[in-house]
Amino acid sequence: MTMADRKNPENVFHVVIDGELDLHTFNPSELGTLVDEYIDACREKGIYNIRIIHGKGTGALRRSVHKLLERNRFVINFGIDGGRSGWGVTTATLQKN
Repeated sequence: MTMADRKNPENVFHVVIDGELDLHTFNPSELGTLVDEYIDACREKGIYNIRIIHGKGTGALRRSVHKLLERNRFVINFGIDGGRSGWGVTTATLQKN
């Protein structure tokens, strides 16, 4: 997936669609469209279980991700990863096409 920075169209970045989105390389302001676009791209590729890496930090980014997932009509359920990643990763199950 290629996405353009809305403030500077010359800035383009590539996101690998493999079911795991690492938010460490993005600005929080990009989050609003990024998560929804990533979900759409995963569903197009037949990926219905995703991981969003937001880190532990203060929890603000995690809360933002969860709000976006709550609003996305293709998210069946989501929660904190119970594995070694702990509360730095959220997993989600997406509705099949």
